[in-house]
Amino acid sequence: MITFFVNGDVVDFRAADTPLLWALRDHLGLTGTKFGCGLAQCGACTVHVNGEAALSCSLTVADVKGKRVTTIEGLAPGNAVVKAVKGAWVDKDVVQCGYCQPGQVMAAVALLAKNKSPSEAEIDAAMDGNLCRCGTYPRIREAVKSAAATLRGKR
Repeated sequence: MITFFVNGDVVDFRAADTPLLWALRDHLGLTGTKFGCGLAQCGACTVHVNGEAALSCSLTVADVKGKRVTTIEGLAPGNAVVKAVKGAWVDKDVVQCGYCQPGQVMAAVALLAKNKSPSEAEIDAAMDGNLCRCGTYPRIREAVKSAAATLRGKR
């Protein structure tokens, strides 16, 4: 039995070799975390593991034993970083099809939780593993910059 925490709740899971993505989606019903490629190359499955952005398709349940996993559903709406990112996403009209957006938001929140004043290069590096088939990269970058400015009190 593998025990870990998802969005603050204790989870006991038997199949240690199950990819975390499928444990979240199929067994826990947390479908905000998306399946994109299954190869850790698109970022649609991004979650936080102990506060760090991680690709859930490349982790097994055993990899998160005793750890805290946060999905898009578990982001605290009152958290300043979450609020700033979600507000910027709306303000900059980032979303087109929306499929990649949970992963994009999770990557942005992880970045801004650690660095409220990222450079363009740091934004690019943090968001690099997250693909957007609609090509909204300029708006995503602007939204991250806008959220950072909000967090610094500059907006």
